[in-house]
Amino acid sequence: MTLVGVGLDLVDVARVEQLLDRYGDRALRRLLTPREQDYCLSLAVPARHVAARIAAKEAAYKALVQGGARRVVWWLDTEVVRDPGGLPSLSFHDRARQSADELKVSRSLLSLTHSDAAAGAVVLLFR
Repeated sequence: MTLVGVGLDLVDVARVEQLLDRYGDRALRRLLTPREQDYCLSLAVPARHVAARIAAKEAAYKALVQGGARRVVWWLDTEVVRDPGGLPSLSFHDRARQSADELKVSRSLLSLTHSDAAAGAVVLLFR
């Protein structure tokens, strides 16, 4: 496999808490797929997990652009999904899928982390 792109992003959890307090469901619908919303809202501190997904989506966009993609990717075009063991991975839709296909991405790796203060994500794309 050949590495096509790398993306890294860090999101402040307090800013996400403020966003959710101010815009609530409207922000969630704009940033997260229904599956992502359900998952985040089922947890004790949803803002941490929303922040991690925002970081993952931004990191995925950066990896796609670094790989040479020139397409605009919307928030809902990239989804963080979890396998049966709970490991996160990426699912590309619409514009993100088109960009990944153009780059011949055959595999993506996602690592998420969060604390009370920040959430981060790293994305690796392989051809």
